[in-house]
Formats: sequence, structure tokens, C-alpha cells
Amino acid sequence: MGFRWWSWQVILPGASLVVLLVAVNFFVAPIVPTFPVDSSALIFQRINGTDAERFLPCKKHGAVVYRNATWKPDVGCWLSQCGNSAIPVPVVEKLWENHCNPECNDRGVCNMELAQCRCSVGFSGPGCKTEVSRECNKVTSKENPYGAWGVSICPGQCDKRTTHCLCGSSSKYPDRPLAEACGFRLKGDSTVDWTKADMDFAYGNKSYKGWCNFDAKDVHEPLKGPYCDCTYDGQWGVVCEIPCESFCINQCNYNGLCQKGFCACRKGWYGADCSVPSYLPSLEERPTWLLQAAADMSSNETVRSPAPVTTMKKRPLVYVYDLPAELSTQLLQGRHFKFHCVNRLYSAENDTMWTESLYGAGIALYESLLASEHRTTNGDEADFFYVPLLHACIVEQADDTPHLNMQGKFMGLRQYFAGDYTKRAYLHMQQNYPYWNRSAGRDHIWFFPWDEGACSTPKEIWNSMMLVHWGNTNANHKRSTTAYHADNWDLIPPEWRGNHPCYDPAKDLVLPAWKYPDPFPVLQNFSSRPRQDRPTLFYFNGRLGNAYENGRPEHSYSMGIRQRVAAEFGSQPDKNGKLGRQVADDVVVQSKRRPEYKLDLSRSRFCGVFPGDGWSGRMEDSILNGCIPVIIQDGIHLPFENVLDYESFTVRIAEDDIPNLTTILRAINETDVDSMLAAIRGMWQRFTYHSTVKLEAKRQKLTRNVENTWASVYNTLTGDDAFSTFIQVLHYKLHSDKWRREIKQQSKDYGVSQRCK
Repeated sequence: MGFRWWSWQVILPGASLVVLLVAVNFFVAPIVPTFPVDSSALIFQRINGTDAERFLPCKKHGAVVYRNATWKPDVGCWLSQCGNSAIPVPVVEKLWENHCNPECNDRGVCNMELAQCRCSVGFSGPGCKTEVSRECNKVTSKENPYGAWGVSICPGQCDKRTTHCLCGSSSKYPDRPLAEACGFRLKGDSTVDWTKADMDFAYGNKSYKGWCNFDAKDVHEPLKGPYCDCTYDGQWGVVCEIPCESFCINQCNYNGLCQKGFCACRKGWYGADCSVPSYLPSLEERPTWLLQAAADMSSNETVRSPAPVTTMKKRPLVYVYDLPAELSTQLLQGRHFKFHCVNRLYSAENDTMWTESLYGAGIALYESLLASEHRTTNGDEADFFYVPLLHACIVEQADDTPHLNMQGKFMGLRQYFAGDYTKRAYLHMQQNYPYWNRSAGRDHIWFFPWDEGACSTPKEIWNSMMLVHWGNTNANHKRSTTAYHADNWDLIPPEWRGNHPCYDPAKDLVLPAWKYPDPFPVLQNFSSRPRQDRPTLFYFNGRLGNAYENGRPEHSYSMGIRQRVAAEFGSQPDKNGKLGRQVADDVVVQSKRRPEYKLDLSRSRFCGVFPGDGWSGRMEDSILNGCIPVIIQDGIHLPFENVLDYESFTVRIAEDDIPNLTTILRAINETDVDSMLAAIRGMWQRFTYHSTVKLEAKRQKLTRNVENTWASVYNTLTGDDAFSTFIQVLHYKLHSDKWRREIKQQSKDYGVSQRCK
């Protein structure tokens, strides 16, 4: 079990001493200790522009509290004594004005740093002159006139730029989707016959107008026949008759037109979200990452010059690559299901609709980085380099269309297929930028959000920092743990993957998954409910394996952990009418999700955190509703576990101790339970992405003058979220990664005292 009864007895006196020393030092004078102090624990901190000694010894054991979170000693010590003392330093931002030759012909946007076009989907090459034609249907035959099934299968007109299936020019509404099952006949058992199109349903006959010719006013009841839906972004309505805003990165910052994932930037701006100017804009137009330009702030005159601009910024500084469109925004444009790999959509009224996709963390982090004061366009000043490859889009689209094919060479393995994109991004950076080779990629950051994280990472980039949701150290589980064949990385050739673990706590970081920003648990203060209002001892609600209805049939699902917990403590009949051992009324293990799920979590003291196909979102569910996580997955880290002190707010139980689960939990005394609940209460916001939620709230207020409930509630949050925690970790790594001392780096002003470096 991870929790130790004495941990808070160590932390609280130490934290109290630190607070007392800081208070006295601030109001009276610097303190010189009268007791022996290990010189390695002393920190020099910048005070009023000078380096003054502050003798604040950090304990070598026990957590350190910093900004309401309990951190591992080394990390918390550095952050508490150096993180807050960092000051802004002058940084030169490079505003490029290189021109693409030829220009991008209104088919793309010029990256003015590299003088390369970033083309909209369906175009490529210099100037985006080359038209790319792609088929919707796979190889056809007499038996399969529309080819083998795929989400792009099309009985209508194929848009060969996007591989979207449309009604086409012969219909009244040529841009109406005729996607997947829509337009095919149904069999007697209501399954779809992919070999026979239903042209009467799609285009009508003498007595029936057909899906492609209906006006909205013609529809008075649900349509009969094959299932039709507005699967593509930018449309809503009964017959997809209502246009709406589509998703783009940061909605193009309103410096361009959003084209279903691609930002067509206005003149003088470029980047995936049109956030990089080629000149210093007026103060009103200036992007958030450039707000602190050391220019004449009293003047709103636009400086029409690509000359370098000096800004004042705090480190760490992160350079975000502007990747070729086929590795980024074209993946968004090619989505066949609009809710895939994004964290929001827009309603018919253009209200923001947050998605439930756990993969949304990648977009949240990307958008926050692009808007952050920690972003720099000067790679020479950067401390880290972020590679915004949209891995979630790649994995969710693998094998969608004939041109996205994970068969053959990739053996039907999604992560092997996605690895090809990873290598292409790596080669692009090596060929076009000098930054990778300076550190052999060790200052580069990649995000692998899928089920087993960076297990399948190509060996060429393993030096980099991997952001994942699956922190498998391979200490106990040394092979692929997924029950889903397409994600099994054991089959990837070792000479391609190399010999590396899935996750290295010394360099990598587990990030929280995306969770829908539900305002009601915040309004109800679920995260702060005391022990007395949590009558349930232990709670878990989720798939429990093939013994239960709608459970996953594979025995290897969840590495068998959920099934073993259900066999011991299941509190509802399985599909054969049998029960697990209902040990007590306050132990709940259910397979059927209740509408009151979040309320149930908030009324429980301990909540189960088990794997799914790799990671699951149960850690976030527990923390966001104030329930103490009970982690059962040997050797596998959860979000921020290598930097936060997990012993202070979680319980870790070995897989072999599952039969003793409730005995272990009942043995934890009430004082320790209260301490863990208090720790969660102080840090739950670190498991949200409220930075990106606030960016969207600001956009909605600016463009539509509305503030929905989610916006008003999340705008009140002031604690550190997942993004700010990520930045704090980077700040610590900037001064603790040993490899930085081994390579030659240009002299930089880090904004911290010499002893903090």
C-alpha cells in the first residue's frame, strides 16, 4: 500500500517551519540559522534584483507543499525556493517575413520562417499547385461494387480532397453528407448490406424525395431507412441544413478563416492557428504570447517591419514547431467523425459543445502552449521544443480511407502506422531546423495520448521527453497489456522500435486525460466534501469483463484486474445471475454506469483506479470529485506521479493484494483519510485543463457576447491546472536535467539565481 501513516506528521511541521521562516524573513530580515545546515540544501534566491542568501533547508525525505500541491522532495524544494523567485528576462522574438516562391495560390498559408507553404487538404507541393486526388472506396469488385467496408465507403459522390461522401451535383443539396450507412440497404436483421446502395432512399423516387433532396420543412418525423447523420464538421439540423462554426486550433485567433480544421490566415499572419505575425501588430491585435513586447506601449501604431522584437518573459521558453499540413491540420480536415481527436465542437447556434473524448488533452495542451507567455518563436532562446503531431487524429483515422492504410507493411497495427508519421516529423525537423542535433532531441517534447502511450515510439526519438497517459515503467508488465489487437506493440519489429520501456520517469511525464468541463460538480463543490459526507467506503463503476452484460469479452482486458475485483467484491448480478462477494453495503462495484456517477464518486471515500485497454480516465474521475484514488496497476504511473507525492493523497495496492482490498482500506484511520481528502481539495484543479477552457470562454465572450454556465464557473478557478503544472515541471527540469551540463549551450539569462541553476 502506497500510503504511510506518518507522512503528514513529517510534512506539516516542516511546512510550518518553512512558512514561519519565510514570514520572518519577509517582514524582519534574512535569517542566519544557528543550527548546522547541509550546504547542499541551501538556496540562493533573487531578492529585489540582488542575490541574497535564504537558508531554507529542504528535508531529504517527506513531501514539500508548493502552491497547494504536495510534491516529491527534490521537485517541491526547488519549486518552492526557486520557482516563485524567477523574474522575466529580455528575449528577442523573431518576426519572419520570408516569402514563399511561388505563393500558395489561396490553397495554403506561407510559413514565413521557412518560406514553405502549408497546404489545405487536397493540395501539396511548392505553391500548393499539385492537386491530390483520393478515392473514398477501396478496391472494387463484382461482389463488392463499393469495395470493402471503410468509414469513407460511398454510394454517392466522393469529395476526392477530403474523402468525404456527399450527395453530389445531381441532388438539390450537393454538400449534404451521404456518409457510411446512409445510402446503403438494410438486411432483414437491420444490419447494413455494404454491397447494395439504396438509391431510392438517397435520391428519392416518384413518391419520395430522398435524403439528398429533402427540405427541413419536409421532415415531420424521424427519417426511416438507413441511418443518416451530420457526421462531418460544420453542419447540424435534421437534414444537415444548418451551417455552423467548425473546429480549428484556437479558432484561428480570428486572424483567418476556419476551414474545418485548417486556418486560412489573412495576410501577414501564419501558423496552425494564425498566431504568428510577420510584423509587430498594434496592441489590440497582438497575440497573447507577444503581449509583453518591450516597445512603446503608449502607441498603437503598427510597426511594419520584420525586425526582431524584444520581449520580457519568464522561462522556461518553448518553441512550437509549425509542421507541414499533412502532419497536422490536414488530419483535422480529414476527420470522418467530427468529434474525433478534438475537445470541442459548435452547435447550430455556434455555442461551444465540449466533447467527452479522453484524447482531447492533446488539443488542450497544444492550444494553451500556442497562447502562452512561455512560447517563443526564437529557437535559439528556447529551452524546450514541442512537436505538435496530432497523434490522436492519426490513430483514430488509421485505416479510415484507402490512402490511410495500416495494413501491409504496418500489419494492421495503429501505433506502427502512426510511427511512420512520427518519423516523417522527425525527418522534417532534421532537414529544416538546427535544433534537434544540438541535444540529440533531448530538449524536444512529444505527446502520445493513445492507450499504451509511447511504448511503440520509434527509436530515433526516444531521447525526447514523452507526454503520455500510460506510465508503464515495464518493471512488472513488460509486454503489451492491451486487449485490442490493433494496438499490440509486441508485434512491431524490434529494429524499428528499438529496446526502450514504455515510459521513463526520469525524463517523461504522465498527463491527465481530457475530461468534459462539467460545471455542476464544481458548483456542488464535490471535490471538497468531507469524510462525514462520504458514506461509501469503496466505489467503482465501469466495465468488468465478459461476465457482465456489454463487458469486454477479452480475458486480457484491464490485465484481468477489473475482473478480479468484480469476482471478489461485485455488488450486482452478472449475466448468469451470479453475484460477486457482496462484502458490505458500503462497498460498491458495478458494471452499469449510473446517471448519478459523479455524485456517487463524491459520496465515496475511496475509488478504484484500474487500467482499461492501457490507461483509463478513472484517476481523473476520482480526483475531480474528491475521492481518494485506490490504484491497482503494478509499476504503472498515473498523472504527475513522478513529481507529485502520491503517498499523501492516494492508496496503491498490489495486484496480488486484491482480496485484501477492503481490509486494507478499513485499516486507514480517519485522521489519515482526512489528510488525503484535504490534499485532493488543494490540488484537484491540476487534473483539469481550465487554461484552454478559459481561452474558449474569452472567445465566446468576444465574438458572441455570451458567457455560458461552464464559462462563468471555470472562469472562477484560480488554481494551477494541468498546463501550469506541466510548465512548472519544465522549469524544474530546465535546471535539474543533467544532460544540459554535458553539452555546450549559449549563455542565457534564466531569471533565477546562480544557485538555482
